[in-house]
Amino acid sequence: MRLQKVVIGVLFLGLCVAAGATDRKYIVKSRAGDRKALPFSEGVLVGNTLYIAGHIGLDAKTNMPPASPEAEARLVMDDIKQTVESAGLSMDDVVSIQVFCTDLKLYDTFNGVYKTYFHGDYPARAFLGAANLLRGGRYEVMGIAVKRSQ
Repeated sequence: MRLQKVVIGVLFLGLCVAAGATDRKYIVKSRAGDRKALPFSEGVLVGNTLYIAGHIGLDAKTNMPPASPEAEARLVMDDIKQTVESAGLSMDDVVSIQVFCTDLKLYDTFNGVYKTYFHGDYPARAFLGAANLLRGGRYEVMGIAVKRSQ
């Protein structure tokens, strides 16, 4: 039984290597002054799959969220789009999104902005309530994108 698990593990590792899954590209932006010092990447591209870190919509001048929930939603989605495009993908390659929101009454407000970022079908998505987000943000968005084969 143990030998069987080892063989399966080696076969899986071989498939990952053959598929290029060990090649990684780290997306690190430095829009805000302290971005390079933060202990995470904006996204990690492994093979054709981009794992998008949580983003919050901060004003570049104040490093705080704007007063308007719509403006904050636009900033966070612009940031997601920039990360996706930095990896050589498009928003239509996004397959899954998670939205964390401190006020679920903002669901329709967020959707009004969100839907303008996609041209075809929408990604699978969760809209989750959160008590607090960093820097007083209303939204934090993370997701996964998979490059379409040509």
